[in-house]
Amino acid sequence: MAMLGGEALPRILMQVIRFCINSDDKPLKKLCMLYWEVVPKYQEPTSDEVLRAASGGQPVQRKLLPEMILVCNALMNDLNHPNEYVRGSMLRFLCKVKDEEILGPLIPSIKACLQHRHQYVRKNAAMAVFHAHRLHGDTLIPDGPELMDAFISAETDIGARRNAFLMLYNESEELAIQFLAKNLDDVVKFGDGFALLVLDLTRKACRRDPNQKSRFVRVLFQMLSAESPAVSYEAAWTLISLSNSPTAIRAAAVTYTNLLNSQNDNNVKMIVLERLEKLKGKHSKILQELLPDIMRGLSSPNPDVCEKVLDVAMALVTNKNVADVVTTLKREVSKTTQESSDSSEEKGKVYRNMLIQAIHGCAVRFPDVAESVVHTLMDFLSSDGGMQVIIFVRAIVEKYPDLRPAILTKLINTVDEVTNTNVMCICLWILGEYCETSETVKDAYDTITEQLGEAPFIVQAKDKKAREEAAAAAAKGPELVTKNVVLADGTYATQTVYSEPKVNTALDNTPNLRKMIVGGDIFLGSVVSSCLTKMCLRGADVGLDALTVKSMTVNSLLTMCGIVKMAEVTVSAQKSSLADCSDRVTLCCRALLDPKANAILKQALLSEGKSSFAIFLKSVQGKEGKTKEESKDDVMSTQADDLIHFRQLKSLTAQAGDLDLDDGSDLARATGYADGNSLLTNELSHVYQLSGFADPVYAEAFVTVHDYDILLDILVINRTPNTLANLTVELSTMGDMKIVERPQSHTIGPLDQINIRASIKVSSTETGHIFGTIVYEDASTQEKGYINMNDIHMDIMDYIRPATCTDEVFRSMWAEFEWENKVAITTSITDLIEFLDHIVSSTNMKSLTPFDRDENGSFLAANLYAKSCLLNPWGERLPWCQERRQGVRGITVFGEDALVNVSVEKKDDNDGKLAGYIRIRSKTQGIALSLGDRITSVQRGLPPKE
Repeated sequence: MAMLGGEALPRILMQVIRFCINSDDKPLKKLCMLYWEVVPKYQEPTSDEVLRAASGGQPVQRKLLPEMILVCNALMNDLNHPNEYVRGSMLRFLCKVKDEEILGPLIPSIKACLQHRHQYVRKNAAMAVFHAHRLHGDTLIPDGPELMDAFISAETDIGARRNAFLMLYNESEELAIQFLAKNLDDVVKFGDGFALLVLDLTRKACRRDPNQKSRFVRVLFQMLSAESPAVSYEAAWTLISLSNSPTAIRAAAVTYTNLLNSQNDNNVKMIVLERLEKLKGKHSKILQELLPDIMRGLSSPNPDVCEKVLDVAMALVTNKNVADVVTTLKREVSKTTQESSDSSEEKGKVYRNMLIQAIHGCAVRFPDVAESVVHTLMDFLSSDGGMQVIIFVRAIVEKYPDLRPAILTKLINTVDEVTNTNVMCICLWILGEYCETSETVKDAYDTITEQLGEAPFIVQAKDKKAREEAAAAAAKGPELVTKNVVLADGTYATQTVYSEPKVNTALDNTPNLRKMIVGGDIFLGSVVSSCLTKMCLRGADVGLDALTVKSMTVNSLLTMCGIVKMAEVTVSAQKSSLADCSDRVTLCCRALLDPKANAILKQALLSEGKSSFAIFLKSVQGKEGKTKEESKDDVMSTQADDLIHFRQLKSLTAQAGDLDLDDGSDLARATGYADGNSLLTNELSHVYQLSGFADPVYAEAFVTVHDYDILLDILVINRTPNTLANLTVELSTMGDMKIVERPQSHTIGPLDQINIRASIKVSSTETGHIFGTIVYEDASTQEKGYINMNDIHMDIMDYIRPATCTDEVFRSMWAEFEWENKVAITTSITDLIEFLDHIVSSTNMKSLTPFDRDENGSFLAANLYAKSCLLNPWGERLPWCQERRQGVRGITVFGEDALVNVSVEKKDDNDGKLAGYIRIRSKTQGIALSLGDRITSVQRGLPPKE
């Protein structure tokens, strides 16, 4: 360790040779090998030789230390040792020796080890020959390729054969191809390492000469069925890169699907699905044949894998296979309801919602399957995925009028099973809008009134008292009673008895709708009033007799009066909605009682709702189509007058094709460096200056941020004419960061430089600081020096990534997260949309709610996340409120969600300035505070334009 730190220790060499070199102790031999690797092996040049070389004379020739002769003799003894472990270890050590003077005398012994009886020795001897030939092939072992060709022909060990082929692959490619041609049928039996080398050779040879592709196609098809998943995966990728024929693509796709269904590692499944997604763009017809095999990936217990499978599968659905796909999806939905199913326990609601959305997409694209799907899904209205089901049913009812009678009949029969308030609201809205025949109107009205019961909708005093007593008894829990008893044999014992209160076994037959109304759901009461009013107004138009319509009107008025009374008396969380409920019910009553109001409101109540919903569906469909077109990868097409790119002449700025065997280009695309300038620009943006130019030691750090690690590459330059010993960079952190690998001490010569690395572990998304001190000792004056380094500020923006989610998921997370940071808006920006775009771009988040950028005026209404951001639960435009609200969501690399709600108001009495608040919610306090600080620092105004 001292020698690695820069200490020479010249007197140690002879002592090691005297006392350690001939020892038979295995651990001591390992330590000696480490010592031989770092010990100086050449004499230091004299001052006269250095001056002569500096003045243009003869260059300095390195002279081997005389002691190294003894070392070479000891190494040769180990190479001829009868113990195969000693021989193999020494051969592995020689793979790290680069000195020709040391390797030269050992070449005969290394060649002799190729014929050793033990495979461990032969395997390492092959690597030693490869190492020596690569460094000094022309002088030390010029016949290395021919020697290895003879060796690999007679070798039977998998590891030794692989190492021998590795040398032929790198040193004599023609010999490697000849050996491969002779043993094409046995390549699969040679092991995984050998097969991967063959694939590398295939890519290398075809990159140089594309005409040789036909020589390797046979072996590639053999490797597709290899037992090793790594080999079959690499073979499939290589085959796709070499050939675009349908046969090759089909074989590779079959291999991918087999890996998808046979591997248990979720990471492998995700990688395979990424490959299938890339194939989808150019070879969709071939993948459509394998769609049932791809759908088998839904059996994975991981919801992320299932989501990726559905994304790939939904893009491959056509008129021919949509029936099979829908059947599979319906079967999976049925499995999620089985309590004994493992998938139901692990995936739960998220997986069911994904399936329902996939079925919804199939029904929208292919109307023929909508009828068979909708009835199956309506059985899940009472489950936790009922919200997705009823939204799907609402869209189907609007788009396909032919299916309305059957759907409405099914909905009327299942409305009594709905237990979710939001689902019940949509069910009542559908019944009120689309019941357009006398039978459906009468049946729906009777079902709703039967579920509601008669007014009043208030908990009676005796029922309330009984509930309170039952709750109090349940809260007490079991009582512990201890008493002494006499046993049968006459001895005494202590008996402990738990007495529990009696449970009321009487079944509560109250309908769900009445339970919700009596429980104080004021908003549901207003929806019920609107639904009953629409049915009464439509009753006369659809052919109901006047007596029936009058009876329906009277019952509806009594029900609405009871709902208003409930809203006034009941204390609930929706008490603030009492005024809105009263106004809405009053409007409904006037429409039923006042002929003039009836004439004015009837058309609006019966028609405007459906027309607005139809416009909404068209806008959503148009935006989804536009998003898909924007996200679709541009397929590179070659025109007759396009330039031909030669790899040898291609610059860094040239664009490569999608299928490229050039590993360097693949690496550049993977790291995001599309051109030569972006590489330098990206690196310079992450360089931090740690000390000043006038300091004795100049230091700067290049920071690389991975998901969970921060790597510091610190460049330290000695600007003094003296040697600095024991130079140490002492680092400390502030925040949720921990130093994993601390820098070691180093000795730096005059005007010399060194790179020091440090690793820091990050455990949560939080803004942090890295600071420290450079400590060194001047070797000439023996004085210690200290330099305080500048801080490195790690921004939270390095971890946050844009993401999307549904309104329901956003709302549930907003209610679940407990940490909230409220930031007041203080900005010089006067435009609402411009301010919102500035916040979104500065925080690296994504706006989840669409809005019209063409709207002009002093305000924009708030309909973004009306249901998910705890805003207006109706999602209506409020003309009197000059306000705009936006919901933004980002997901960090640690799986932590950050939710932001921007509420901006532009008032005329504030000189046109924006006012409002930005609310941030997260699971942890660090994200909320760090993101709030970021917003506070960037919201002042727009950055200057370049």
